Amino acid sequence: MSGRRIGLLFGSFNPVHVGHLILAEHFATRTDLAEVWLVVTPHNPFKAAADLLPDTRRLHLVQLAIAGNPRLRAEDIEFGLPRPSYTIATLDALRQRHPTHDFVLLMGSDNLPGLPRWHESARLLAEVDIYVYPRPGSPSPDLAPFPRVQVMAAPLLDISATYIRESLRAGQSIRYLVPAAVEAKLVK
Repeated sequence: MSGRRIGLLFGSFNPVHVGHLILAEHFATRTDLAEVWLVVTPHNPFKAAADLLPDTRRLHLVQLAIAGNPRLRAEDIEFGLPRPSYTIATLDALRQRHPTHDFVLLMGSDNLPGLPRWHESARLLAEVDIYVYPRPGSPSPDLAPFPRVQVMAAPLLDISATYIRESLRAGQSIRYLVPAAVEAKLVK
């Protein structure tokens, strides 16, 4: 493909936090990617849906978090796809909608070992470049079975949406863990 290279950062973003944003900004400004799209996943097939905020609310929080940044985009394409969401189906839909773009998956090193279990993983590995970023406590991945995977330096932040949700339930501060606009929508 000869179009723009777009990084895809998939996640439930339940809620979006500064770790997501720092990572997206890092890839959008320090690699060959023109933009990074934060793909809000309605339901990850490897996670329980019980704790998820409504889809449109999570999308709205991502939009608030990245407002004013032309290199980041909130993407809701999976909202109109069958569930659970499979990365290869999302890529097919994005390629159909944006045929001149070249999409690159952004993935934490902790997810790479499980990639062969993903739906149509052989096709995914053959068709798309994957930029892997380190995750705290995760060993350096073995890249031998993954010829289109590159390990990229990125800031290591050990912030999780689970920690933020637990803090909210306990009535504790989430200041500086999420953008102020997101905090204002989550803290009542």
